[in-house]
Order: sequence, then structure tokens, then C-alpha cells
Amino acid sequence: MRRAERLFQIIQILRRSRRPVTARALAEELETSLRTIYRDMAELLAQQVPIRGEAGVGYILEAGFDMPPLMLTPDEIEAAVLGAQWVASRGDAALARGARDLVAKIEAVVPEHLRPIILSGSLMAPGSPRLTADALDMEQVRTSIRKRRKLRIGYADESAKISERTIWPIGVAYFEAVRLIVSWCELRRDFRNFRTDRIQHAEFLSETFPERTEKLLADWWRQDRHNPDRDRRCDQ
Repeated sequence: MRRAERLFQIIQILRRSRRPVTARALAEELETSLRTIYRDMAELLAQQVPIRGEAGVGYILEAGFDMPPLMLTPDEIEAAVLGAQWVASRGDAALARGARDLVAKIEAVVPEHLRPIILSGSLMAPGSPRLTADALDMEQVRTSIRKRRKLRIGYADESAKISERTIWPIGVAYFEAVRLIVSWCELRRDFRNFRTDRIQHAEFLSETFPERTEKLLADWWRQDRHNPDRDRRCDQ
């Protein structure tokens, strides 16, 4: 790997991490020596890249630093295009449109020598014939998540028994055949996941829920980790 490429990769590694990254971790990922990493860090600091930290503790890239969007590697381009194809075949209409627009934007900004990666069609994400239809507008669901708005739904369990719920939607999980709305359920007073194909009706409320979405998601993940044997993929 050329030094310029390695410097770029160091910035990418720091950018994706929320915690200090040690020189040893950088050296292992980039398959180089600690001495090389220390020299590279000195070079980045000399170029006024806003990196905080020191040897033995770790390094953090300060907020606000950005680089031109043209600096994409072939692996990054393939990952983005493949992911966009998957979303286009499985997302709702608005997400599918956004995925296609994303590929068009990437194609427009990447250097000419990288454009064949997008146009070759060598990586494919075929549509899923088993995907069940959503029973509500998923674009509105995603808007409710962003704006922290409650939903009132009628939900059918496995035995087709319907219950009325008011939920706080905090996420959507996309599986091969179904989609789940990750929520706090006011009826259960606990986190529950609701299959979108079992929702009988939905009312999108203007009332907002009090907790921040980020905090609720963190609590949901924490609860899942502490209950590894508990099946909460969908409410019963």
C-alpha cells in the first residue's frame, strides 16, 4: 500500500470509530509496523489534520473534518452499490428511489477509472420473492421515527387475535421476508417488535414521545444483550 493510500485509510479508520484507536490497532488493520504508524501520524499532524491523542493511549479524529467525496476506494464503491441494490429491491418506494439516486450520485462523482465498477453489474442483490407486503405506509413510519411521533395500531398476533396498541417507533429492521417496527409499547410497558404485515390499521399521531430515540435504541440493545435467549423479534 502506498503511503498516500495508508494515510487516507488511517483517517477513515479514525472517522468510523467513536473511541480512541491505538497505534497497535491501526498497525494490525493496515498490516504495517508500529513505527510506520507513528511516522504516518506525525505526517498527518504536520498536514494539520485535526487528530487528538498520543502513543500508547489512542487517536481520535476531531469533529468537523471532511474530505472530498471522490476519495472512494473500489471496495467502498462496491459496498455502496451492492447495499443500494438491496435497498432498492426490498425497501419501500421512497427508500428504493433514494437508493437509485444514491448510485447515480456516486457514478457522477467518482473518477473515470472507477466508473466501470458501477456499470459492470458484477455484484447483484436480486429481489426477494418471499417478501411480504407492508400493511402501512413505511415512509410515514420512518418520518414518525425521525420526528418522535407515536403510532396507534391494531395488531394481529399469531392466532389472529387483534389488540390495540400505542407505540413509540424507534427503528425498522429489514429481514429477508418481513419487516419489523422496533418500538416501545405503551400497553406492554416494554420494548416490542411488530411485523408490518400483521398490522391491521395504523393511525399516525401528532403526539410525540418524551424520550430521545437514541436513548431508547441504546436501552433496547442493552436489554437484548442481557436477554440473549428471549425471542422478541415480534410481539405475540
